[in-house]
Amino acid sequence: VHIHILCKQKLLSWMRLISNAILFNILSRGESTPKRVPQTCHCEKRKTVCLKTPGETCQTASDVLVKTVHFMKSLPAFQQLPPKDQLSLLQNCWAPLFILGLAQDRVLFEVHDSPAPSMLKRILLNGRETPSSDPEQPTLAGVQTLRACLKKFWSLDLSPKEYAYLKGTVIFNPDVPGLKASLFIEGLQYEAQHALKEVLVPLHPEDRGRFARILLTASALKTIPPSLITELFFRPVIGQADLLDLLIDMLFSR
Repeated sequence: VHIHILCKQKLLSWMRLISNAILFNILSRGESTPKRVPQTCHCEKRKTVCLKTPGETCQTASDVLVKTVHFMKSLPAFQQLPPKDQLSLLQNCWAPLFILGLAQDRVLFEVHDSPAPSMLKRILLNGRETPSSDPEQPTLAGVQTLRACLKKFWSLDLSPKEYAYLKGTVIFNPDVPGLKASLFIEGLQYEAQHALKEVLVPLHPEDRGRFARILLTASALKTIPPSLITELFFRPVIGQADLLDLLIDMLFSR
């Protein structure tokens, strides 16, 4: 019996030694606590922003917008379209055309954080203004997307003719819903693309991939919502007015 007790005590001692050794190895490898995965905070990009110099920048943006509508009106093929088709194309393409105008004129702008609503405004509203009724405020992420798009066009260094024909491919989009003359518009888009390709031959004879790069860069225009353009560049000027209504007045005015 005495021998049995001694053997049992030795076995327990060995088990404690083994368990301590295992615990030491686990702790030394850092496996006792799970590794922390670094988390990326997107709070900065969700910040709402506004123009740093709204007076100067909004004036420049207004000039670009006027030239954009004038360009559409100056196209004989566009004037031949039914008024409803003209309206549909305007609604679909004014924002991408405006961004192309910013790129062509190399418009620079700075933003900063939007000021928080004043205490008086909060008291007066008293919760009557719901988030859904507020206009979508420009975010830092949206502005960064816009700037990245502009930089891509600047890197291409397009000529005035390239910009003109590219604008034609953007205006005459046969995929806009509800068009009456969609086949005619599809033909106009093909002509604009063909003219763009033809003008590249004398300007860039050795750059065979330029046409594809231009169209690829232009595809990024649709990633920028018109609401961002409206709220950032025109809301300080037009107040609560509907920008599209103003564009329609500009398009159909004589």
